Amino acid sequence: MIYLDNAATTPVLPAALEAAWPWLTSEFGNPSSTHELGLRAHTALENARSQIASWLDCPASDMVFTSGGTEGDNLAITGLALANPRGKHIITAPTEHEAVLATVNYLERVHGFEISLLSVDEFGNISLPELHNTLRPDTTLVTLMLANNEIGTVHPMPEIITAAHAVGALVHTDAVQAAGWFDLHMGKNGSVVAGVDALTLSGHKLGAPKGSGVTAIRGRLAVEPVLHGGGQEFDRRSGTENVAWAVALATAVTALADPQHESSRISALRDDFIAEVVDTIPQAALTGNSTERHPAIASFTFAGLNGETLLLELEQRGVIVSSGSACAAGSDEPSHVLLACGIDADIAQTSVRFSMSHSTTVEELATAQKALSKAVAAVSGLGQ
Repeated sequence: MIYLDNAATTPVLPAALEAAWPWLTSEFGNPSSTHELGLRAHTALENARSQIASWLDCPASDMVFTSGGTEGDNLAITGLALANPRGKHIITAPTEHEAVLATVNYLERVHGFEISLLSVDEFGNISLPELHNTLRPDTTLVTLMLANNEIGTVHPMPEIITAAHAVGALVHTDAVQAAGWFDLHMGKNGSVVAGVDALTLSGHKLGAPKGSGVTAIRGRLAVEPVLHGGGQEFDRRSGTENVAWAVALATAVTALADPQHESSRISALRDDFIAEVVDTIPQAALTGNSTERHPAIASFTFAGLNGETLLLELEQRGVIVSSGSACAAGSDEPSHVLLACGIDADIAQTSVRFSMSHSTTVEELATAQKALSKAVAAVSGLGQ
């Protein structure tokens, strides 16, 4: 089997599982308890927090452990919008993950916020002049993902942060797809997220278990909790912390290779794969920005073909891919990301996304390309 659906989820790293195991078995204490078992759990939790904070280059007290990207986006967006009421205006884009779009929709419906959706071009790019024109004195928050999970388009985050901060607005970025591929040092000049106010990560996108995640929110900022209770996580996220998953997440992020090297290496493989697919399959059309793109995502549409049938044909040939966001899998609706890019609904339903990992090889991609050609031929009724 060749697994090329890493944007949906990644296998758990053995080292992360090994690190978590004691905290699932003999070391079962509640980190809020004051006895010896609890104190050991608390120490492990804080060590994990410090490891991730060091990796992100921000204070450990900025780290809030969550259950993943969806909760993290909800916490950052709702928490910052409600606790920092300079106004009730939020800016985002129609190509954001459902976790972002549903959260801003909630703020609009329940709390009376005004939501401005920036337009995107056919490649999923926002317009910086439009962003500048949309920012207002009452803009509380700009929330835009670093790299799109379906088409891979990368937003110009440094320019976004500069523009928003110039009018006093906060910036949150869903960086779920970016970990391990981009420099996410929040406090480092030159990093793509330098100066960002909040950043969301999900563990299962980078080798930690599903249900693990962290959101970094600048400590100076007030946050209205989404979960209320015992006041854990610096009163930002109540609930007994999952020590095992926090330890696993810290192990996974510290095991990640240098993102600059990996991005350069996998980008070259991705570009060769894209060129081969487009050159050999007439129906294939690349979606997303061809240059400002996630290093590991190659997404295509195949006009005139049935996308789901194409996925099944690929799976029968040992290649595992997806049609886009796993969160929308099984829906009869075409991708909201592709529709926002102006792609016709019928064409959008033919999309296939290949998403690689740090361990993806040239040989695997060559095999996947051949399997895709055969799958397209089979779906087109041209034989095997």
